[in-house]
Amino acid sequence: MAWPYHPMIQSAKPSDAATLREQALRALSRREYSRQELAQKLTTDAVDNSLLQTLLNDLESEGLLSDARYVEALVHVRQPRYGRQKILHELRTKGIAENLLLDADAALRDTEYERARQVWQKKFTALPKNTTDQARQWRYLWSRGFDADTIKKLLKSDLALTDEA
Repeated sequence: MAWPYHPMIQSAKPSDAATLREQALRALSRREYSRQELAQKLTTDAVDNSLLQTLLNDLESEGLLSDARYVEALVHVRQPRYGRQKILHELRTKGIAENLLLDADAALRDTEYERARQVWQKKFTALPKNTTDQARQWRYLWSRGFDADTIKKLLKSDLALTDEA
């Protein structure tokens, strides 16, 4: 089989609807994509925009492409390591609708403190003893996308050291 980008091959770009659909299905078989993300992946010079939009509409109507499912999958993967702000920012950059963002925000808000505590415990063994330690721990949690209220509550609590199994 020839390498797809071999110089002797005239065009490696999809030129018709069937090839474009195959490419979309191949991508969707690996992982979930948002509509905007899949459109960016499939966009090339040879692809007609109306053909692409029709394909995306067909995939959505068949249930193969779903922004709601994408939100679920991304939240499930990211929530053990990141805070609500970082996850919501990533969803916004992927072109997710506001109503789906609000649902994800509500679900993440309920578990924010517990997730922050788990992330903190993986990195640190003790509450900060001085302002330098406090600033370091604060920056770490902030960079992970946790909000200021959650970080403040966590770093001032004695519960941060307890292990719940």
